[in-house]
Amino acid sequence: MSTLFDVAVIGAGPGGYVAAIRAAQLGLKVACIDDFSNSEGEPSPGGTCLNVGCIPSKALLQSSELYHALQHEGTEHGISVSGAKLDVPAMISRKNAIVNRLTQGIRMLFDRNSITFVHGRATPVLCQDGVWQLSVAQSKDTQTLQARNVVMAMGSRPRALPGVEVDNVDILDNAGALALESCPKRLGVIGAGVIGLELGSVWQRLGSEVTLLEAADSFLPGLEKRASTEVRKALTDSGLTMEFGVKIQRVEKRSKDIVLHWEQAGVEHKTTVDKLIVAIGRVPNSDDLDVEALGITKDDRGVIVVDELCRTGQPGLWAIGDLVRGPMLAHKAMHEGIQVAESIAGQPVHPVDLNAIPSVIYTDPEVAWVGVTQPGAGVKKGSAPFGGNGRALALGRDGGRCTLFVREDNDRLVGATIIGPQASELINEVTMSMAFQASAEDISLTMHAHPSLSEVLHEAALAADKRAIHG
Repeated sequence: MSTLFDVAVIGAGPGGYVAAIRAAQLGLKVACIDDFSNSEGEPSPGGTCLNVGCIPSKALLQSSELYHALQHEGTEHGISVSGAKLDVPAMISRKNAIVNRLTQGIRMLFDRNSITFVHGRATPVLCQDGVWQLSVAQSKDTQTLQARNVVMAMGSRPRALPGVEVDNVDILDNAGALALESCPKRLGVIGAGVIGLELGSVWQRLGSEVTLLEAADSFLPGLEKRASTEVRKALTDSGLTMEFGVKIQRVEKRSKDIVLHWEQAGVEHKTTVDKLIVAIGRVPNSDDLDVEALGITKDDRGVIVVDELCRTGQPGLWAIGDLVRGPMLAHKAMHEGIQVAESIAGQPVHPVDLNAIPSVIYTDPEVAWVGVTQPGAGVKKGSAPFGGNGRALALGRDGGRCTLFVREDNDRLVGATIIGPQASELINEVTMSMAFQASAEDISLTMHAHPSLSEVLHEAALAADKRAIHG
């Protein structure tokens, strides 16, 4: 390709496509290269998040919640439902339609912003006279693309479990777990992190007997003990079986089932399942990079070393998203994409605040947190339960609580943990408050609509100053 681009973005996931669009909005000539294909073999921009991650998992979570509610939650509302049937292929079809709508929407946005989209696998090779050469492998040939700036946004992939081969038929990663055509009677999940909990919850609500095996000794160790205990109890009460401090010895795949051999506190166990999900984290897609030739650095985890503006140290070469430090979250990658595009265009930018990135687990109850999540020196907290919130009671979701963490010296809000209904939405008020350096008093002086779930935040802010009204 003879065209010289101002910006070439490698990867069309959340970070990549946002970087490409923002750069084009700023008048730069942009190409975006991505190799993801859907089940029909067609280009499908959007990366893991839109294709086999955030979006499809939320679609299935919503379907499973509705099915569970029809079976178990109608009676107390005076509603009796009989004959509710599960149609997993229809559920998967709905999920696929949502994914297709969003991924094709990205193609439309590329066209609208005059972005050249190339379906292929790109790798930066070298820089000559301020111009980067990229090798782009496509289905039939390899071409060279030139750009003054390269934004590496290749994302990540599931971490492999040594000795276990994922075939996405019986032993599954996130992609396979989102494409099952029937509900397995017995489902094993190795890993009780965000992905394992969400996928396990989907199939447990639909009728699977789900067992999660986690290597860590504790559940959600980053949260305050009271919070993690409350979440663990709620999930266990819902039917999930969770074991911690587990060492997987081997996975035995047989003709009709799978046997997990594992050890816990010196005692050997066996668990037989019909399907197995391996969800032990993700690793950056940086293996193809010749870091020595490029003059950049990556650590022993494969993370590319960058500064606060996502610069690699080589002029015109940038890295964002799952490739770099910080949590592997789509919204963090999006913000970095905008930051880099504006930096390239010569605009003043604010570095992404890695201490103010919200995280969410979309289970029931939802779990969300941002910033400081445990009390410590110079930090106090205020907490309020959903059990005293009228809106939560009306929704039938009275479990969980909101806890705000506040500096003792100046009352500034530094973090929060929310467990309960719509925690994924409520956490954004906290994040915005932190961005504006708000205090707990600022939140307590802000009028919140009644009845609303957000009143729990107001009550927690009052509690931080020992002024709670309903607690």
